[in-house]
Amino acid sequence: MIKRRYSSELSSEMDGKVITVAGWVNEKRKMGKLIFLLIRDRDGIVQLTLPGKFVSKEVFETAKNISKESVVVARGKLQKMEKAPGGFEIIPEEIKVFARAESPLPLDPTGKVPANLDTRLDSRVMDLRKPEIMAIFKIRSQILKAAREYLYRKSFLEIHSPRIISTASEGGTELFPIAYFEKEAFLAQSPQLYKQMLMGTGMDAVFEVATYFRAEEHDTIWHLNEITAIDCEMAFIEDEEDILTLIENLIVAMVTEVKENCQKEIELLGRDISIPEKPFLRIEYSRVLELLEEAGLRLSFGEDLTTEAEKKLGEIMKEKGHVFYFVTKYPLSIKPFYTMPENSEQKLSRAFDLEFSGREIISGSQRIHNYDLLVDRIKAKDMRVENFGAYLKAFKYGMPPHGGFGMGIERLLMLLLNLSNIREAVLFPRDRYRLRP
Repeated sequence: MIKRRYSSELSSEMDGKVITVAGWVNEKRKMGKLIFLLIRDRDGIVQLTLPGKFVSKEVFETAKNISKESVVVARGKLQKMEKAPGGFEIIPEEIKVFARAESPLPLDPTGKVPANLDTRLDSRVMDLRKPEIMAIFKIRSQILKAAREYLYRKSFLEIHSPRIISTASEGGTELFPIAYFEKEAFLAQSPQLYKQMLMGTGMDAVFEVATYFRAEEHDTIWHLNEITAIDCEMAFIEDEEDILTLIENLIVAMVTEVKENCQKEIELLGRDISIPEKPFLRIEYSRVLELLEEAGLRLSFGEDLTTEAEKKLGEIMKEKGHVFYFVTKYPLSIKPFYTMPENSEQKLSRAFDLEFSGREIISGSQRIHNYDLLVDRIKAKDMRVENFGAYLKAFKYGMPPHGGFGMGIERLLMLLLNLSNIREAVLFPRDRYRLRP
């Protein structure tokens, strides 16, 4: 690699030394025999100052004729300059143009010319050059790093399950069929069945940064058809409370990481992030219905929480001082077949959702580990037992009590950073209309 310095690495100790920087031409200003080039890299901007009488004619002409967003590498003496970005400037001895950008640009990376989201996504590479947009993905990277580190500390093993499956993971119909030689196959809805199967192997705590594919015809600011999630499963649990405790500790670890190590990015986005306090409130589904009815919104027992209900509950919880809160004890009838019933009556389940400011970001449960009960639940959902042969086989030879969850990264990021559309939290989003770039 070219031995260069990022703009964030420049310091007083380098004053007077010859260094190399590289990046994109963010701005060019010409004032007679003086040219300023602002070079943008991943971490910020560094100023090249070219006084005509102190730089070579070749270097001056190169700077004079360069177009915005061209890729350059420059070598020169660093010196302090209070008015320059970062407090430094470079008087270049050499400027090399690696790639000249065409003009006009399809998008203004400086943000001086506004563009709507569709225009931005159509020219996503240019859009990602904006520091405030790149900040979103630096934070996203930090969130995933924190999650991995926390789970590794808790002795979880990272796995990678198949993305091509033969039957539905969740029992739904929103599947993307694919041509897989002479067989019928689908893109995976989640790693659910595989991570449960692994609980019977001795790999008793696993996680995956997974990709979900959901063929749902949504067209909202909250939904995508390709989703990233942190999926966890753990065995030898007492009940679902063990999972809730893991989740709240994981969330706090992730938000703390952002708060402590992404301050520059938070400021670029103009956000204020607070570390949530533990424990998170646990509120049973039946109590949620009561609170909603008191607020003028009636749901029947057995109905899943609608978008309107989630939003209203979020407002109620905010008034009570809760940003993160668990909804527990859902009706068994609205949860997947592998969800553990609360008791023999099979009316309630040991399922839960974690809500963040009126939006679900995590869904999970204690799972059924008894083979016969699992078969009964598959039948109760009017599903074909023979479609789950390999999955069920894992439960015939000793399966410990276990449970887990899936956490939507895009929703977490959207809510944490107060983004206006979930597509802003994805590099190249996929929805029912967008398949490019």
